[in-house]
Amino acid sequence: MNRRTALSSILAVSGAGILPAEAAKSKEQPFIYSLNMSTLRGHKLGFRKELEVAAKAGFGSVEIWINTLQDYLKTGGTLQDAKKIINDLGIKVEDAIGFATWIVDDESARSKAIEQLKVEMDQLAQIGCPRIAAPPMGATTGDSLDLAKVAERYRTILELGDKTGVVPHLELWGFSKNLSRVGEILYVAVESGHPSARLLMDVYHLHKGGSGMDAVKDVGKPLVEIFHINDYPATPPRETITDADRVYAGDGVAPLKDLLKSLKNPERPVILSFEVFNKDYYAQDALLVAKTGLAKMKKVTEGV
Repeated sequence: MNRRTALSSILAVSGAGILPAEAAKSKEQPFIYSLNMSTLRGHKLGFRKELEVAAKAGFGSVEIWINTLQDYLKTGGTLQDAKKIINDLGIKVEDAIGFATWIVDDESARSKAIEQLKVEMDQLAQIGCPRIAAPPMGATTGDSLDLAKVAERYRTILELGDKTGVVPHLELWGFSKNLSRVGEILYVAVESGHPSARLLMDVYHLHKGGSGMDAVKDVGKPLVEIFHINDYPATPPRETITDADRVYAGDGVAPLKDLLKSLKNPERPVILSFEVFNKDYYAQDALLVAKTGLAKMKKVTEGV
């Protein structure tokens, strides 16, 4: 399948399931606000409490971390229990953050990652989570990978998604040797030749990797269902800035209004998920952090 055919297939299938009701809803609400649990990770609340805080703060959607769910299961919880907690709180688990090394050249490690993803996707399907992040874990340093091979490997895990109903979203990591730029993830998505291919980008990672916010304009809207929103300060510079430097949306210097206009999809709402790893926030009350994050997200999306 050539690139033109692949991209046409992705776009066609992406738009095929959009209902008139969804289109009408997106005109009223272009964004869905979600909380990525990295934001509360330093509070060490555990699976149930993280969800409770998110719901109490006013979030209707969340991104969980796979290892937090699995820790819950190891301490006596079940997937049925987890699903009940989610339902009782009235929230939706939009995505899960995982770290399987599906991308690496080492065939043995890659095979183990596939088995890991099978387990994780099955668990997520049982709690109603439709997505899992697919970052370049294991390939952040060392040699540059052949992107054509990466596309084949991405297709392999997309085919796992066909079986489980949990779609892996190719994640940009700005600090990584591989998949640090928008052009790279866009190439891999298109060359995978799979209609379910999707991209997961992030304000901080777009800045850190050097693509910048304008690069989002080059990504077809059907490829973006969920986006990590945050902000970055003027200092430290891009070369030395780290994950821990991310701040609330609107508290930094990122051109968020223009970015949000590029992201806005007239056919369906885009999920904006607040993701930071800020030690100052970890030292504050978790509910206050979640409420502040939501308020600032709503503020920056006003008028978009």
